[in-house]
Amino acid sequence: MTAAKAQLHLIHGASYTEREAAIAASLACLPCNSAGNSAATDKNVVILEGLPDGQDILHPTELLHVSRIAPGCFCCIGNLSLRVTLNRALRQKPANIYLGIASDAHLDKLLLTLQDPAYTNLLEINSTGTPNS
Repeated sequence: MTAAKAQLHLIHGASYTEREAAIAASLACLPCNSAGNSAATDKNVVILEGLPDGQDILHPTELLHVSRIAPGCFCCIGNLSLRVTLNRALRQKPANIYLGIASDAHLDKLLLTLQDPAYTNLLEINSTGTPNS
């Protein structure tokens, strides 16, 4: 039996707070899982690039893992911080992974990294967009 792939939601642009708020709103709207249970019973992961503008909107719980990565273009710094954080997140077997990045300047290179053979059996890129889309 093949394990379900984590659904990757990529949010980019706008301010850190707007990205975090968009992710929080998306988490609140998750549908029921395949077993008919509330999505609130599934483990979800949020990886945010950058530093918070003020108060954090998302707080870690037993079912929500939140990681904050120092700002910087992932592809230009070699993807190391992203890969380490993403690999740690995938070990938790989450239903959803939300990746909030500051800029879409090198979005195509980031998507190539996420489509690397190491991730193809683990991730399904579900959506990409800005906080206002």
